[in-house]
Amino acid sequence: MAASHKILVIDDSRVIRMRVRDMLPQGNFEVVEATDGVEGLDAIRNQKPNLIMLDFLLPRMSGWEVFQAIQASPELQKIPLVLMSGRREEVTEKIQGPFEYFEFIQKPFEQKELIDAIKASMVKARKVRPQTTTAAVASAPVATPAPASSDSSAEIAALKQQVATLQKEVAMLKNQTAKILAFIKQKLR
Repeated sequence: MAASHKILVIDDSRVIRMRVRDMLPQGNFEVVEATDGVEGLDAIRNQKPNLIMLDFLLPRMSGWEVFQAIQASPELQKIPLVLMSGRREEVTEKIQGPFEYFEFIQKPFEQKELIDAIKASMVKARKVRPQTTTAAVASAPVATPAPASSDSSAEIAALKQQVATLQKEVAMLKNQTAKILAFIKQKLR
């Protein structure tokens, strides 16, 4: 019987590639390996994996550059992604959390962490993304003229969804801040 899921592991460390292969349940996965970013991006396009495990630091083309190429393509964005790094700070310097559309796993990891990360990445990959990325919205001037097309209403709806999400997050942060202040006041008494 053929493997039901094709997992692409892009990592310059043979140890990590073998570790991932060994940790996956036998028979359910076909593991495809790439040793650098260029090879990895080619494999994404040619192999059509069901899941991508991407190291953040890679030779020839960094994991950050591969990540950007994936995010730039609506077709590739649909593939569940697990970003791997030995240092979370390297990732958070370039990509602000929370990681809404992909999962992050810190190396070294155990089998349970790997399986949990794969499951979480599959859920996150199904999330509907706004047509405009959050970074583009944050850096774009507020009064940009919208193109006169049928895409405008979809873009407006996506922006309204983003605003609603941000409003919920702000409300949640205000609530947390109030709780922290109440706790501090109680401790000062």
